[in-house]
Formats: sequence, C-alpha cells, structure tokens
Amino acid sequence: MRAPGPCAECGARGAARYRCPRCGTAYCSVPCCRTHRERCAPEPPQERPRQREAAGQGPPPDPAHGPWALEDILSEEDEQDRVPLEKLKLLGESEELRDLLLNPHLRQLLLTIDQAQDKSSLMRKFMQEPLFVEFADCCLSIVEPPEKENILPE
Repeated sequence: MRAPGPCAECGARGAARYRCPRCGTAYCSVPCCRTHRERCAPEPPQERPRQREAAGQGPPPDPAHGPWALEDILSEEDEQDRVPLEKLKLLGESEELRDLLLNPHLRQLLLTIDQAQDKSSLMRKFMQEPLFVEFADCCLSIVEPPEKENILPE
C-alpha cells in the first residue's frame, strides 16, 4: 500500500486517504470532503427502473459503464493492488464467506474499520482477532487461490 498523497482541498501533505467517487480527487477529512463536494459536479438524479421502462428507456445502465468507472479513481500506482471484477464477484458467491458474515461480532469489526480514521492500524489490531483472520483468509483464498505446490500426479 502506498503512502497517501497531499489533500487537494487543504494541501496537507501525506494526509489524503480518501477519494471522491465522482472525480477521484484526493482529500483528507470530512470538512475537506464537504468543501470538495460543493465544487464537484453532482451526479445526475437516479430514476427508478419502472420510471425508465415506462419512459421507453429500458433497464438502468450497468454500474461498470456509469458516469465514472473504477479506472477513473485508481492511479497507475494503485493498479498493482487492484482485484479484477470477476474475482470480486466470486466473493459474493461464496457460501463460506456468507456464513462468516452472519456472525454479528465480525460484522461489528468490519463496521468499526469502515468508520475509523486510521484504518491501517486498526486492521493490524484486528489481525490478532481469530475471527477476523479467518475472514481475511477466506477472502484471500477466494480472490487469490493458493497455487498447488508439491502435488504429485497420481
């Protein structure tokens, strides 16, 4: 993981940990997010699928082909850490992962990470928690299946 760059709003060096989903601009905090949001082009209003069909427009567009794509957010440096969409879809199809996510304690851990300012240090702390390690291992085994080593043909 690379170090955060400067905040586009306040200029704080090494503090821009977040990116605007609309334009990819990096910012460091909620106040900077709000400032940026005021200047960033707003997304077009979302229509309900039935309204689109009634208007003869067909089904809503695929999110991958929406107003912005993942490629717009990720820089070239981020590409090496990028997981292909096909592999991410496998996470949603995993029964083992689904069973783990039924655990309320794991769900609370994930919410805590999502809401934390310093996600990386919290991740290191939670990697001491066996349930979280099991979750991380499950995700990694789906996204990056282990290579078969030392298996002799029968």
